[in-house]
Amino acid sequence: MSNQTPVTVTDVEIPFWRLVVIFIKFGLAAIPAAIIVSIVVSLVLAAVTGLFGGMGMMMRGWPPM
Repeated sequence: MSNQTPVTVTDVEIPFWRLVVIFIKFGLAAIPAAIIVSIVVSLVLAAVTGLFGGMGMMMRGWPPM
């Protein structure tokens, strides 16, 4: 049987400038991630619009009388 002892972390010491560098790296890494996500979202929306884009005209009765 394994004897497990719970552990609680109370403090982590990170120098300020090291933390600044980590945040800058995260910020720069977010730029390509945002670009990729926006491309995927635009492709999905283009596909949905291509499939259902004419539905509004069909519901309103095209051509108008």
